[in-house]
Amino acid sequence: MAEFIKVTEQPSHYRHLEKMPVKKIIKSINKEDKTVAFAVEKALPQIEKLIEAISDKMLAGGRLFYIGAGTSGRLGILDASECPPTYGVPYGLVQGVIAGGDIAITKAVEKSEDDTEQGWIDLSEYNITNADFVVGIASSGTTPYVIGALQQCRFQGIGTGCIACNTGSPLAMVADYPVEVEVGPEFVTGSTRMKSGTAQKMILNMISTTVMIQLGRVEDNRMVNMQLTNDKLVDRGTKMVMEKLGLRDYDKAKEILLKYGSVKKAMERRSESQ
Repeated sequence: MAEFIKVTEQPSHYRHLEKMPVKKIIKSINKEDKTVAFAVEKALPQIEKLIEAISDKMLAGGRLFYIGAGTSGRLGILDASECPPTYGVPYGLVQGVIAGGDIAITKAVEKSEDDTEQGWIDLSEYNITNADFVVGIASSGTTPYVIGALQQCRFQGIGTGCIACNTGSPLAMVADYPVEVEVGPEFVTGSTRMKSGTAQKMILNMISTTVMIQLGRVEDNRMVNMQLTNDKLVDRGTKMVMEKLGLRDYDKAKEILLKYGSVKKAMERRSESQ
């Protein structure tokens, strides 16, 4: 069997970074970042299959779990945490699980990613079943915590996908719907929070946004179910109500919005009353 080579760990194409002027550093980083979207584009067929599988589960009432370590885990938590305020779905419908627990969101928890059994233990705390779907996130595609979790999911008949930045990785081998985006060596050798992290964030945006559209949480191009948690969102919602109802009175539209709690509910209640 051929040796698995981590492109994400290969030496940077740039040398003597400490001698570079700021202008050259940021220009070089920007040059590398420009390649990420093209790498993601090549993986669109894989991403499409993954999203369709997730949507099928969630339309049937299942939940989505992201699991990862370090930056990958944090990105999963970020994507999951933004779903309730953006789309008005219940907390817990999309969950982010990270090696080392909540403390690892802000601080490195040494060795936590090397535990092959803890990933499944952490998922089990959510009473996960085969109605749910799990996406493992790991730039290297070799993180034991994530691989172990997906292996156990397979034994339990739970659908899985993954996002990795090396092709032919051990993680992809245990995922039902692998997504592999090879972004190449990082600007700082091995610093996968850079291009790899950017690629993962782009794919997670695609997953959650598309799934929420499939779940009916978007109308036209608007977040009609967003939570009204601050003045900016109330203002945005008020303007949406004005547009939807043909109102010119901002205060009246705001009153209607706050009465019903979301643009979606305001539209439904007004339609029922007419």
